[in-house]
Formats: sequence, structure tokens, C-alpha cells
Amino acid sequence: MEKLIACCGLNCVTCDARTATVTNDDALRAKTAEAWSVQYQAPDITPEMINCTGCREPGVKFGHCEVCEIRNCVKSKGFQTCADCDQLERCGIVGNVLQFVPEALENLKSLN
Repeated sequence: MEKLIACCGLNCVTCDARTATVTNDDALRAKTAEAWSVQYQAPDITPEMINCTGCREPGVKFGHCEVCEIRNCVKSKGFQTCADCDQLERCGIVGNVLQFVPEALENLKSLN
């Protein structure tokens, strides 16, 4: 399976926002906006906001990317991903992602 690993270790290839963007699928944008509005308790997410090529790829980003603490930390340290950091497995910033999506840690470890 193709992988496009985000700063935090999530695989952007499996993200509905990225899929909707690269395939220009408005129905998937609407479905994703509705799901994320519930999942993240953010009723202000609209289908028009569902556009992202991946946090480390050129192109449009989902609005959260600009304020993502993980992505901003990686960028501030000059890293590509959290895999470049020696604090990876004890980091409080990326810890929640790694706790709830164990595959993210595996993805990051596979980069080294």
C-alpha cells in the first residue's frame, strides 16, 4: 500500500480530505465534513474546507494544518517528521496521536 506519512505519522493516503482533494470529489468532501464535525465536535467544518494534499506535500492544506502543534513543532526544528526527533516516544505533543493510532508510530519508525 502506498504511504504518504504526515509529520505525526498518519498516512495521508488514507485520509478522506486528501482523497477528496486529489479526486475532486465533492460528495466525499460533504461526507468528510459531516463526519469530522461530529468526531471533532466542530460544527463549523464545511465541505468547502475539505481540501488538503497532505501536510508535507505542496499544495492546499486543511485549515487545521496552519495551527497544528505537531506540524509547527516539526517545522520549527527543521525536521521532516517526528521520526527525526529523539523525543518521539516520550513526546507530549505527538503522544495523543501515537496513543490512539499505533500505526502512526510504526509509520514514523519505518522512515528511519
